[in-house]
Amino acid sequence: MNFTKKSLRLYAVTDRSWLHGETLYEQVEKALKGGVTLVQLREKELSEADFEQEAKELLELCHKYNVNLIINDNVALAAKVGADGVHIGQSDMGVEKARAILGKEKTIGVTAKTVEQAKAAEAAGADYLGSGAVFGTSTKKDAKPMDHALLQEICESVKIPVVAIGGIDGGNILLLKGRKMAGVAVVSGLFACEDIKKAAEDLREKADRICE
Repeated sequence: MNFTKKSLRLYAVTDRSWLHGETLYEQVEKALKGGVTLVQLREKELSEADFEQEAKELLELCHKYNVNLIINDNVALAAKVGADGVHIGQSDMGVEKARAILGKEKTIGVTAKTVEQAKAAEAAGADYLGSGAVFGTSTKKDAKPMDHALLQEICESVKIPVVAIGGIDGGNILLLKGRKMAGVAVVSGLFACEDIKKAAEDLREKADRICE
């Protein structure tokens, strides 16, 4: 499955905090039906075996909708299940090592909170960057809100696409207009919503208006 800049337009990052009796599979399918263009499977608590099983099931589901599945952090697991790529933070495995494991066809995203980090990740061979937290976030306790001018500076400092992340929802997404990002990554703004499909439709329509 081809990864392009447009794949980043509405990037869903999973979180099982809001399952409320549903499965993650069911919630991700609703998001896909609503127009999500990329899915990242992020698991901090699952055992490796359960994580692997879930990754296989979600990979098949995403491909049914012609959407790529990215695994957060776990490069070995991404390689094992044949996921479309990984997203790595500044404290995780380096891009070069991840590339050596996954091969050049797979997508590698890197978290970049400064222009220096963005340029270093691009030089190392990252395919895209995730920058934030643009509105702060409830999913990471230590994330301070990123100045939107810095987000734009990061976008303009590299040739690879940048996705904004952190506390983005239907109520604040339009405040990012003009900041030059290729897309928005959303966690609670999708999965904490009562109607996930409708939230995805709303976010997708707005993302299409403000992203480049």
